[in-house]
This record gives sequence, C-alpha cells and structure tokens, in this order.
Amino acid sequence: MLRIPFEQLKQEFKRVLLQLSFPEDKAELCASIFAGNSRDGIHSHGLNRFPVFVQYVKEGLVNPAASPSLLHTNGVIETWHGNLGPGMYNATQAMNRAIALAKQHGTGVVAMQNTNHWMRGGTYGWQAADAGCIGICFTNAIAGMPAWGGAEPVLGNNPLVIAVPRKEGHIVLDMAMSQFSYGKMQEYELKHESLPVAGGFDEAGQLSTDPAAIRKTKRALPVGFWKGSGLALLLDVVLTALGGGRSTAKITADKKEYGVSQCFICLHKPDLHAGLVEEILNYTKNSTPDKPGGRISYPGENTLRTRLQSEKEGVVVNEEIWGQLLKM
Repeated sequence: MLRIPFEQLKQEFKRVLLQLSFPEDKAELCASIFAGNSRDGIHSHGLNRFPVFVQYVKEGLVNPAASPSLLHTNGVIETWHGNLGPGMYNATQAMNRAIALAKQHGTGVVAMQNTNHWMRGGTYGWQAADAGCIGICFTNAIAGMPAWGGAEPVLGNNPLVIAVPRKEGHIVLDMAMSQFSYGKMQEYELKHESLPVAGGFDEAGQLSTDPAAIRKTKRALPVGFWKGSGLALLLDVVLTALGGGRSTAKITADKKEYGVSQCFICLHKPDLHAGLVEEILNYTKNSTPDKPGGRISYPGENTLRTRLQSEKEGVVVNEEIWGQLLKM
C-alpha cells in the first residue's frame, strides 16, 4: 500500500491543471477537491478519476476558463448556466450561493444547467454543513442503469447527497442510485475483487458480482430495485424542470458525460436541535451489530475516520495511476 502526503498529492494535481491552462484559483480549488476525495477514501472520484478528467479537458468538453453565469431568479430559487466549466468549481460556487441565500432567507436553491461532473457529490454536502446549513444536492448523469423491468440503460445513477451539520462530525449521506457507483466498481476491478453483493447485470441478463461485466453492459442494479429506479427518474425530472438543462437522455445521446444538470439546496436556522439529533444517532448506533465485534456507523462517520487517518499517515493511492499522474 502506497501512501502520499496530502499536500504532495494536491500539488501534483495542481501542476497538471496549470499546464492545462486552468487559472490559478481554479487549479487550486480543483486540485484540493481531487486530493480531498482521495484523502477521504473516495478514490473513485479522486486520483482514479483524474486521468479521465484530464482527457475531457483536452477534448474540449471541460472549459477551464469558464465560470457559471446567472440566468434568472424566482424568489429563493436561482437558475445558473455552467458554461461547461470545471464541474467541481461550478458546484462549489453554486453551493456557496445556496448557502448565502439560505442565510438570508432560511432557504436557498440553485439549479445549474450545462455544467460538468462534480466528482464526489459529498464534497458539497460537507461544504454546506461546514457553513452550518443542512445541504441537499443531486445531479443527473449518463445512462448507466435500466428502468425497472427494462433491458437497456436509460437512467443515470443520479447521486443524491443530504448533509446535516454536527459539531462532533457532520452527518453526510452520499449515494448513487445504483447499488455501486461505476467509480466504486472500478475500484473493485482494479483490485481484482468481486463485489460483495450483486451490483448489476451481465451480458446474459443475470445478476452479477463481476464489476467488469457490469461496467461493460452499463446495466447497474438500481438501489432498492424499482424504488431506486423511480427515484433516479424523478431526480432527472426535477433537475430538468427546475434548470431547463440537459436530461439523462440528451447526455447519453452524446455518448460522453458532460453538460449535466445539478441542483443545490440549503436550509438554515439558528437552532437545529443538536440534542435531539444526538438522541437519534445514539439510538441507532447502540443497536446490536449483526456480527460479533461489528460497528454501526452513521453516514459520514467512516469518511471522517478515513480523513483523519490520511492526514496522519498519508493518502492511499493506486500505484499505477499515481505513476501516470507523475508523468503528465
């Protein structure tokens, strides 16, 4: 296992982004997010995703110079155009705007069209929680799941994030609509491991634990079967209705995942009843584990644990992809 100091990892990302004509501030922010994702154990949207991101920049699908622009306002709801800028930068700006609206009005909603992949959606949940807000955000994506009862991919995995601020460690749910995100399946494939439970369908239409087979068919299993299928569809509908941007169907027609739609919602009030929240967590975490020595964790707890370990010992990296980064 190879571990790299966080700052070294971030500086390598930044070096490459500056070579790709990223302005200094955007290179710093995007490098920090890529490094932060790996630091927190989300390798699929940190170092492992970086070569794909670089390729998209070189193909002109991500415009390093672009910044989001306001299209219109309706009360506490704003619609922005991402101008195909870097997804992490656009998402950070959108969440900052939703936070500002929420601190002024109690609620802030920013819908963004024509932006790009935000990497780990949880990044923006942590951002909202750090600002003392409840944060909810979601995005659509290229089709990678069948509708329940269907045989071809027509739904994006459309990640959903819900975050609640907490002094002892924020509660942050970050979930794709598929049982395993494609990035997570890539992690298993790189380690030559099977998925712990069925994650999608193989070419014979059978449920499979083979990540390579599922990534080939693009028929990931919706979480909760028909429930995940329905939720993925509705998230795409809500995004398109609010922002007027590209749906999963239009994204998929271009065969490349760019120009996606996203939404950022913040809720703010002075008292979020921290004591009552602790009662819920204690009630949940003190239940009996299903295996001897098992541990029950709230969403975000393991992420924070990994973050602290990475800051102390260094960030775990895939040696092959780390080597690729050094040669860029």
